[in-house]
Amino acid sequence: MLVQVSAHCWVRQSDFCQSSTVVVTGGEDVLVVDPGVTGVELTLLAHELKALGLTPTIGFSTHPHWDHMLWIRDLGDGPRWATPRAVEHAQANLEDARAKAGRLAPGNEAGLIGQLTALPVGAGTLQWSGPLLEVLEHDGHAPGHAALYLPDDGVLIAGDMLSDVEVPLLDLKSGAPDPLRDYERGLSRLEHVLEGGCRVVIPGHGAVATGEDVATRFSQDRSYLDALPRPDPVLDARLDPDATYGPDWLIPEHVAQRAWCLGMTEDPNAMQRAIAARTEEPGA
Repeated sequence: MLVQVSAHCWVRQSDFCQSSTVVVTGGEDVLVVDPGVTGVELTLLAHELKALGLTPTIGFSTHPHWDHMLWIRDLGDGPRWATPRAVEHAQANLEDARAKAGRLAPGNEAGLIGQLTALPVGAGTLQWSGPLLEVLEHDGHAPGHAALYLPDDGVLIAGDMLSDVEVPLLDLKSGAPDPLRDYERGLSRLEHVLEGGCRVVIPGHGAVATGEDVATRFSQDRSYLDALPRPDPVLDARLDPDATYGPDWLIPEHVAQRAWCLGMTEDPNAMQRAIAARTEEPGA
């Protein structure tokens, strides 16, 4: 069910990978960010919004992975924004995204998956009737990934970053020459919200962070990224084999990332082998 986390923001968590749907209200508009994940859950979301007297007018996809590009007709026919790079990547991989959604999240309307509208190039804010929403674009995790920051509420809608259950997942698939550096730049892009009074972080997967835990999320991800290319073992509680969240795919993802990072200096073909051996996370 939807849980209110600030004056303008509501969050609903899916059973699938603890995925977060975010609803932001303001003025005459109702924004739905990354709705998911199964068809049943999307229908329940639409019913909850109706019960609250909220009619979606805008959608937003933080990045072009299938589980962040879902929609059903009951959520309306308003524009569903994403960054130009995200839209380009989504269109190039639409068939794959729809196949994964059909296999992993039944009940979605396949024709609506990935039907995104590109924001103006370089757009720094979302144009809507509600309070200021900053668009923080970067290429960490996926091409054209974007977080949304609501300064009035001190809320960062982080997309697939700053999770308490997932380590940073690099973009090893799109052909980026340095996905580790891309992720580091992305994290730096988001860090300015700490100075701006960020009090709530909503990750794409996992629990909402509040209070002191907000800064902890940043430091935890930074520590992981710093350790990833070093020869010493990476110590991160999210990689505990006894963790209840996705050890069957998260640990192989980490191993592939280590292989890529270490191979950058030791073996020029390590990247190709890491990608080939990689056990893909459910959301990619």
